[in-house]
Amino acid sequence: MNRGDFIWIMFLCGFSSLLLMPATHQIFVSLTQNHPYGMGFIKFAVLATMGELLAVRIVAGNWQRTIGMTYKAVIWGLLGMGIVLMFEIYLSGVMGAIKKELLFTGTGLWQAVLPAFYISALMNLTFAPAFMAVHRLTDLYIDTKCQGQPPPGLSALIAQIDWTGFIRFVVLKTIPCFWIPAHTVTFLLPPEYRVMAAAYLSVALGAILAYARRTPS
Repeated sequence: MNRGDFIWIMFLCGFSSLLLMPATHQIFVSLTQNHPYGMGFIKFAVLATMGELLAVRIVAGNWQRTIGMTYKAVIWGLLGMGIVLMFEIYLSGVMGAIKKELLFTGTGLWQAVLPAFYISALMNLTFAPAFMAVHRLTDLYIDTKCQGQPPPGLSALIAQIDWTGFIRFVVLKTIPCFWIPAHTVTFLLPPEYRVMAAAYLSVALGAILAYARRTPS
């Protein structure tokens, strides 16, 4: 473990301690309830950026500041605000469909597990691919701009993306194998713990998307 590893781990542990200590945990939950968009921005700007830094560390073998890191953090924050809204939309939509008996929930344990699974599956099979594609476009635009090249148009950005790798790895591998199970667990948790789970999953999200761009599919 080098100095960079220690700093990254300590920063994550420090953030974790704020969430786990009773006094600061209540403040965090209160802020999230009263300022969902602002907190969504902060969580994803910080933690997803940490995920990207971790991905670079894994691939390159050392810690490096990512190109346009500040701009990318802002984009992560804006995307985080969108995720806050999508969580509520899919949660309310699934529960409304269940109330109208449009979705089967079974009895016993299944009544808890199946709604969480439906929310996760629907969100990740519809919203997630578009969300990840938008992130890839913005990431590539920032990379190009920060390297001093002329700002690319949308057609040029689309042409530069390895869509085959995106579909094969991000959509067909990470969504069914990681995101649907992970978000199913997230929606099984009490509301106050879903906030923490979503924040920490953003670390994995940043790492997976950055890693996917730097390795062959």
